[in-house]
Amino acid sequence: MRQHQLRPPQGAKHGRKRVGRGHGSGHGTTSGKGTKGQKARAGGGVRPSFEGGQLPLVKRLPHKRGFTNIFKKSYAVVNVGSLNGFAPNTEVTPEALAEAGLIPSTKAPVKVLGAGELTQGLVVRAAKFSASARAKIQAAGGAAEELARA
Repeated sequence: MRQHQLRPPQGAKHGRKRVGRGHGSGHGTTSGKGTKGQKARAGGGVRPSFEGGQLPLVKRLPHKRGFTNIFKKSYAVVNVGSLNGFAPNTEVTPEALAEAGLIPSTKAPVKVLGAGELTQGLVVRAAKFSASARAKIQAAGGAAEELARA
């Protein structure tokens, strides 16, 4: 059997039902739309969320509505206290943080926050630093270097 010989099985395909073509067709006059009303008119009907004038579900549950900012920038967050696992005077990059399991991956830019204490000097490279994190890294004898943001 070749590709051009493939056919749908018998009875799988049906012809289009021609409605509104006279009384003899079985679907003449009102064409199966009942009598009168909004749904019988051309282009008529209501939107899927319409509930007959009753307050729609989406309005009854205001906490389910909302908005997602497509321009939001989300960061992988690391606290200064969790950097104590690195050896003194090492360079801490997003790749090193991912390898140590402190961030899930290097896809999101890294932001270093100031929770905890740093006991050794480290060269930390990240996209952003909070003011307290920068101060703690420098007070421990290290350096906080910002990476160029993409």
